[in-house]
Amino acid sequence: MKGLLIVLSGPSGVGKGTVRKILMEDKSLNLAYSISMTTRKPRIGEVDGQDYFFVDQETFDKAVEHDELLEHACFVNNSYGTPKAYVEKLRNEGKNVLLEIETNGARSVMDKYKDDDLFISIFLLPPSFEELEKRIRGRRTEEESVVQERLGKAKGEISLQTLYDYRVQNITPEQAANEISNIIKSKIHL
Repeated sequence: MKGLLIVLSGPSGVGKGTVRKILMEDKSLNLAYSISMTTRKPRIGEVDGQDYFFVDQETFDKAVEHDELLEHACFVNNSYGTPKAYVEKLRNEGKNVLLEIETNGARSVMDKYKDDDLFISIFLLPPSFEELEKRIRGRRTEEESVVQERLGKAKGEISLQTLYDYRVQNITPEQAANEISNIIKSKIHL
């Protein structure tokens, strides 16, 4: 049986990566994480082929040109995209594929899969905008101009939440992962 395609999206700094890691530990969900391709430099602790496929801009542009990406977008001067063949291979193996992507990419995927019964979209919300700002600043990985750009973009992204099938507030990563797990299980057992 073909697996679900699950989009997990939300503003930068909301905790998508942390929630995803908790979800991936739940073997009952039969999840496979869809690794995105990016031109962004790895952050400390990130591993190529595990967190992202880190590539140069030329390689990324060729993937776009050859229609090899399910979605792609530019965010804070870096390109991100989801390798199409990788996702469909996992789904055809019966895995429920989790895409952790930003909102522009999520909208592209939602448009392509809107009639697919094996597709769900989930928007992760922060407890408050103030908490989101605290999380973004807490990373201490970016200059103030980039922090301001991320915060401005986050305001617009939060307004898109109604486009998603489900909305989950990330009060704690464990609580958010539990709610998302229940959503996925309800879809699996239909």
